[in-house]
Amino acid sequence: MDLSIASILALDGATNGAIYALLALATVLVFAVTRIIFIPQGEFVAFGALTLALLQQGKVPGTVWFLLAMAVAAAIGDVTHGLRHHHSTSRIVRRLAGTLAYPVVISLVTVWAAPQNFSLLVQALLTLALVTPFGSLLYRLAYESLADASVLVLLIVSVGVHFALTGLGLVFFGAEGSRNPSFWDASFNAGPLMLSGQTLIIILASIALILMLWLFFERSLYGKALRATAVNRLGARLMGISSTAAGRLSFTMAAFIGALSGLLISPTTTIFYDSGFLIGLKGFVAAVFAGLSSYPGAALGAVLVGLLESFSSFWASAFKEVIVFTSILPVLLWRSLRDPHTEEH
Repeated sequence: MDLSIASILALDGATNGAIYALLALATVLVFAVTRIIFIPQGEFVAFGALTLALLQQGKVPGTVWFLLAMAVAAAIGDVTHGLRHHHSTSRIVRRLAGTLAYPVVISLVTVWAAPQNFSLLVQALLTLALVTPFGSLLYRLAYESLADASVLVLLIVSVGVHFALTGLGLVFFGAEGSRNPSFWDASFNAGPLMLSGQTLIIILASIALILMLWLFFERSLYGKALRATAVNRLGARLMGISSTAAGRLSFTMAAFIGALSGLLISPTTTIFYDSGFLIGLKGFVAAVFAGLSSYPGAALGAVLVGLLESFSSFWASAFKEVIVFTSILPVLLWRSLRDPHTEEH
C-alpha cells in the first residue's frame, strides 16, 4: 500500500462514514427519547432507495400501498381507542382525519406523479415525503402502547419489527435490487484522488443535516422538548411535554434520516429489499461507540467504522464485515470497566 491507495481508501471510508453517521445519529436520537434500540433503522434506507428507483422507472412504488395499509391500521386503532374510552363521534372523526389526511394526499400525488417522469430532484423530494410518515405510523402501531416497558421488551419488539418490515419489503418491492443515478455526475481531481460529485453531495449533505440537527436541538422549542424527554421522561411529563408526541417526532425524524441516507447511498451501491439491515447495523455499531448517548461521539464513531471497513476491504476483503462488527467488543469491554455494574438493593 502506498500513499495514493491509502488516500483513496480514506476517502471511501469517509464517504461511507458520512452515511453511517446519519444512521448513528438517528439511532442515538430514538434511544435517548424513547429507550428503544431501533434495529429497523436500515429498513428506511432500503425503502428510500427502492422508492426512488421505481419512480425512475415511471412506476407507482409499493411504498404507496404500504403507507396506506399502515395508515388504515392506525385509523382502526384510533376508532377502537375512541370507542373504548367513550369519545364523542366528532372527536373520533377528527382523529381519523388527522391520521389519514397526509398519507392519502401524498399517495394520490405519487400515483399522479409517477408516470410524469419528473426530474431526479423532484422524485427524491417525493420519496422523502412518502417514506418519512412511516416513522410516526410505525411508532404508533408497534411501540406506543409499550412506551413504559423495559428496554429488553422494547428490544425484542424491535427485532420483530425488523423481520416484519423486511418481509413486507419483499412483498411491496420484490427481490430485485436497484441502483439509482448519481445526483451530480461531475468529477474533480485532488492530487491522487478523484472526487465524484456524488461523493461531495454525500459528505456535504451529511454535514448540513448534522448542523441542522444541532440547531434543531439547541434553538427550537420542539428540539428542547425532545432533549427534556431524553433527560427525564417523568419530569418532562410534569412540565406538560407529551412523551407520546416526543416518541412520534423522534421516529419521524429517524425515518427522514433513513430515507435521505438511502437516496445518498443508492447511486454508489445496489440496494435490495434487505440491504438496509447491514447498513443500519454499522450505524448502530457507531452509536454504541458513543454509548448510545453522545451525538458527536456517534458521528466520530461512524467515521471510524467507515475507515475500518474501507481498509479492511483492502487487507482482508472476505472478512471486512467480521472485522467491523468485532470492533464493538473492545468498546463494550472498555465501557464495562469504566462504568462497572452494581447490584441494586
